[in-house]
Amino acid sequence: MTCHTEFRPPLGTSPRIFVAFRLTLLIVLCVSTEAPLTVVHAQTAQAFALHDGDRVVFYGDNISEVQFYDSRAEPRLYTTLVETYALTRFPARRFTFINSAWGGERVSGGWGGTVDLRLRRDVFAHRPNVLAIMLGMNDAEGRAYDPRLFRYYAVGYKHIVDSAKRQLPGVRITLMRPSPYDDVTRAPDFPGGYNNVLIRYGAFVQKLGEAGHHTVADLNAPLIVVLQQAQEKNPILAQSIVPDRTHPGPAGQLILAAALLKAWHATSMVSSVRLDVSERRFTQLENTSVTDVQFANAISWTQLDGALPFPIEQGDPSVALVLQCSDFVGALDQQKLEVVGLPHPNYRLEIDGEAIGKFTRAQLAQGINLALFETPMERQAQRVYDLTKKRNDVYFGRWRQVQLTQGVMYKQSAGKDLLNTPVKHVTLLQQNDDTMALKQTALQALDALDEDLAALQHSAAQPKPHSYRLAPE
Repeated sequence: MTCHTEFRPPLGTSPRIFVAFRLTLLIVLCVSTEAPLTVVHAQTAQAFALHDGDRVVFYGDNISEVQFYDSRAEPRLYTTLVETYALTRFPARRFTFINSAWGGERVSGGWGGTVDLRLRRDVFAHRPNVLAIMLGMNDAEGRAYDPRLFRYYAVGYKHIVDSAKRQLPGVRITLMRPSPYDDVTRAPDFPGGYNNVLIRYGAFVQKLGEAGHHTVADLNAPLIVVLQQAQEKNPILAQSIVPDRTHPGPAGQLILAAALLKAWHATSMVSSVRLDVSERRFTQLENTSVTDVQFANAISWTQLDGALPFPIEQGDPSVALVLQCSDFVGALDQQKLEVVGLPHPNYRLEIDGEAIGKFTRAQLAQGINLALFETPMERQAQRVYDLTKKRNDVYFGRWRQVQLTQGVMYKQSAGKDLLNTPVKHVTLLQQNDDTMALKQTALQALDALDEDLAALQHSAAQPKPHSYRLAPE
């Protein structure tokens, strides 16, 4: 659709006001015509906590640790889900995500070194302007509340935050209340249960964050609510949400990701379209544009959204249960298509010639959420997620098996978990100058591969136009 008009501004009108006036008038004139509407409504995204160019570091323990994605114990992580969301929902922006979490970590440090060494080497060296911290699962030692351990945690946690503020001026810090220990689907190990201890630790994190004007995300309560509802629906399947009671599985990680994204003011909007067939025009377009509209027995158009839906593994029974027991889809994954004024009772929707589903006139008038269907857009988002996993694999291997060869690399320590073994328990190989030179070469090559994968992630996240066709059945 093209709108033509000419007008002159009133005398004395500033150029800025004139531009705004002209744009407003142009939109009014276009909307008032009978032709199909093809206007892009920009997504309201200023409130999202991550900005273009941000470098985000995750610092924490085994709940956040990457490990390798061929490990059945860590199939999907909230950190990777958050990264995928940011890339697919804000494809015009550039983000860098670094996961510096280490299994067994406490506020004092752990198998990767003392806390000050960990911070200097694994956080400050990356110069992040966003730092997300979650610690506590190991600090409380899995037992009843101990005032001594709590004081140690409080002092140590404050030291981490103060060090970050001192070494990274202007850094935006997000403190995450510790994720839960599952005392819902199985009986507590002792009166009151371990999760009540973690809740007390989380209350301290909340106060510390509020006092320092930091963002605080509660990764405990939302998952507990889901566990309670899942326990009522399916007690056996509910146990798979946090299989070992400590480490959330894919379904539980989805809720952790949602909790952090909500704290970062994430938008639910992928796109929203409302087509009024009786008026032969689109009456609502949000974060999308439409062109090549054809009204006949079948209605067709080309649509280019400004974002991609979230790649959810709905075929996983645990994930399906969690979606039933949470507001994840409503709060974070809305790709709405609403069509009113249709003359026939039943319709078939195709995208790029692929059948998406059959819907009644009433269903289409109410609106369908395309994010819940297998579409070309969902597969594209899955591709971004796959690349995100690969890049995190590369970085994790670079960091934990090349950069930090001491304690995590050598197969001479047969039978040990090399990724989570303290240095003192590992037989080290002597390194000569040639070895160090080879190591530096390997690091440079892995850095280049990491950059290439990041570029592929960004490229894969760019939305593409798709051909829609709505035909009567």
